[in-house]
Amino acid sequence: MTEAKKSVVDRKVWQADLENGFYQNPILHADYSDPDVVRVGKDYYMVSSSFHMSPSLPVLHSTDLVNWKIINHVAQTFPYASYDKPRHGEGVWAPSIRFHDGKFWVFFSAPDEGIFMSTAVDPAGEWTPLHLVKEVKGWIDPCPFWDDDGQAYLVNAFAKSRTGFKSILHVSRMKPDGTELLDEGIHVFDGTQHHPTIEGPKFYKRNGYYYIFAPAGGVPTGWQTILRSSNIFGPYEDKIVLHQGKTNINGPHQGGWVETETGESWFLHFQDKEAYGRIVHLQPMYWENDWPVMGQNQNEAGIGEPVIQWEKPKAQASSEVVVPDMSDDFTSNKLGLQWQWQANRKSHWYNIKDQMLRLYAVGQSGETNLYHIPNVMTQKFPAEVFKVTTKLTFSPESPEDHCGLLVLGEQYASIEVRQLDGQLGVFYVRGNEKNLQNEQCIGEIKGNKLFLQVEVNEGAICRFSFSEDGISFAQAEDIFEATPGKWVGAQIGIYCYNDNHEYSKGYADFDYFSVHN
Repeated sequence: MTEAKKSVVDRKVWQADLENGFYQNPILHADYSDPDVVRVGKDYYMVSSSFHMSPSLPVLHSTDLVNWKIINHVAQTFPYASYDKPRHGEGVWAPSIRFHDGKFWVFFSAPDEGIFMSTAVDPAGEWTPLHLVKEVKGWIDPCPFWDDDGQAYLVNAFAKSRTGFKSILHVSRMKPDGTELLDEGIHVFDGTQHHPTIEGPKFYKRNGYYYIFAPAGGVPTGWQTILRSSNIFGPYEDKIVLHQGKTNINGPHQGGWVETETGESWFLHFQDKEAYGRIVHLQPMYWENDWPVMGQNQNEAGIGEPVIQWEKPKAQASSEVVVPDMSDDFTSNKLGLQWQWQANRKSHWYNIKDQMLRLYAVGQSGETNLYHIPNVMTQKFPAEVFKVTTKLTFSPESPEDHCGLLVLGEQYASIEVRQLDGQLGVFYVRGNEKNLQNEQCIGEIKGNKLFLQVEVNEGAICRFSFSEDGISFAQAEDIFEATPGKWVGAQIGIYCYNDNHEYSKGYADFDYFSVHN
């Protein structure tokens, strides 16, 4: 690692495209949970959950279903003041994306606020303000459908934590403009007996049949169920088409079906990989007797297993080998799209100027637990094995100012810098969602410039270290095993805050954030 800013480039710590006509799963070794996908022309667009974080609801683009880039977010914040503080596991759940009437539509639920909708002519451009379609608790995972006659419908599942029941899928009539539901709808499928915890429904129509693709059996251990009916309100036949089988791909959970320009069918879904989050897989798919067949090694019941490697989809447009952005040299006038905050972001938390990211030591009423501090800036784990190195200059006003590099889940660890006896001390901090577990001073530095690093190895084992020259690193003795957050994987990030006052003159300037091998 050199100090030259120009050397800070993404090094593709995980790459799905094998560059020989084949790809490997996962296509995204990152926490893009609850993915849904749509194709328009030669372009594919994917959305995923963002929960309590902002900006909200990422939009990704691909031309071959294997190589993906983040291009936008549907909303910059979630429009409720209660999300100005972290509400872990709440907020934006399980979006769906469709193209209808010349524009893109995204629907999602917030389990405590209701069902929302937004539209855009260009997914990389401006999305309309979030519109509350139905104010309701516990109606989750909505997906719209416009029938051949122009009538519109919405399918959803239910969160037992809010409604007292689950394993039910529900269909309502909807205004064609998507702004509100026209009735209270009816239950169209009860999976309690054979498909417990059925959720994440996606609506389609093919050859005169209505289909609902929905996972069941729970996130870590479930399977893909397909429902089929000649009437949109049922009754629906059911069939399991994809399960873990003898593979190590558990779940396989919620996702979406998409057709290529050449007529191939593919299915995207996620796998829950604990601290690494809900990573995205791509399965080959075809139709037989008007039922989808997914994956490979179909058993006698026609249930397939996920593939590890497969031939890439036949694409009309060539694609360069790309991955979602990870590293950031802060030379742009805005943050990279990979960054998110733990709550609705505020402009006074940060600034980008002189090719530096400045994080201000903003306080949160004496809050010292990093799990509950909103002005923590994070991104997803991008691979099973990787390193992160950041270079910073810290200018604290008082010992109450802190800055550092962290791995954040329901347990967290960080390597932190603050004033100590007239100079800067380096601390190793461990904590969890309930309290601060411990901290330990692991060194002192002479100036105010230093490098912080974390190395993540198999099993999400993390080792933190620091350096004054960027060459020789002193390592914290403790080894930290990252844990998931609430419905999300562990995250890697940086922060600066004051543990007592809302405003401080202290700040930390970050020269770069490099993700590498």
